[in-house]
Amino acid sequence: MVNAASSSSLAIFALDGVRFALGAEVIERVVRAVEVSPLADAPPGVLGVINLHGRIIPVLDIRPRFGLPSREICLSDHFVIACAGEREVAILVDAALDVVSAGSATEAVAVDALTGLNGIERVVVQAGEIVPVHDLSRFMPAEPRKAGELKLVA
Repeated sequence: MVNAASSSSLAIFALDGVRFALGAEVIERVVRAVEVSPLADAPPGVLGVINLHGRIIPVLDIRPRFGLPSREICLSDHFVIACAGEREVAILVDAALDVVSAGSATEAVAVDALTGLNGIERVVVQAGEIVPVHDLSRFMPAEPRKAGELKLVA
């Protein structure tokens, strides 16, 4: 289990070997993937919901946002339980890799063209690899919607 350390920490995850990061302050914990209950007429990217200690949480497949094909959930997968704006979500990832202090990751330069692209907040270099840091609030809008309506931000 990974707990949010502070706003100056980054949590690094993997999807098909591609690393990405989120600010650790938005993450409640990381749990092993469990069975997802599908929802009728769920929008693209919403796999369904899980029951986490009595809380019903939508499960997001963010693979298409990274140009990766969707796939079935594997026993080795994890859910990142996090806050996207005012909403609690579970993000399906292959692996939770590390939590690092933002100071141990070097801020990449000349990435102004990437900032804001597909929710990228900034880009860092960590352990010799380029890691985009995403703004989770861009994945789902913070404003409330009609009951039962979930929508991913494109």
